[in-house]
Amino acid sequence: MPTPLDQTTNRAIITVLGSDRSGIVAAVAGILAQYEVNILDISQTILQGIFTMTMLVDLETAKVEFSVLQAQLDELSHELGVQITMQREEVFRYMYRL
Repeated sequence: MPTPLDQTTNRAIITVLGSDRSGIVAAVAGILAQYEVNILDISQTILQGIFTMTMLVDLETAKVEFSVLQAQLDELSHELGVQITMQREEVFRYMYRL
């Protein structure tokens, strides 16, 4: 029987923060789709021109290693002029004690 930790080891939290502009969601989702990373949940909002997005993604069937995906998202963050971070869900939960 899977434990709660087993359920989070193949998932990650992706956060995006920066000035709002068109194409941010599409660009991030495009990279994830390219590597067959499944988006489990997504929340995004714009606060006075500041774009924020949080995604929970499933890496179980991903066609890329975690570190490579992190590097791709880092490159994208520079292209879009936003901050993109990705953490394994268990690390995120430990850090923020959810």
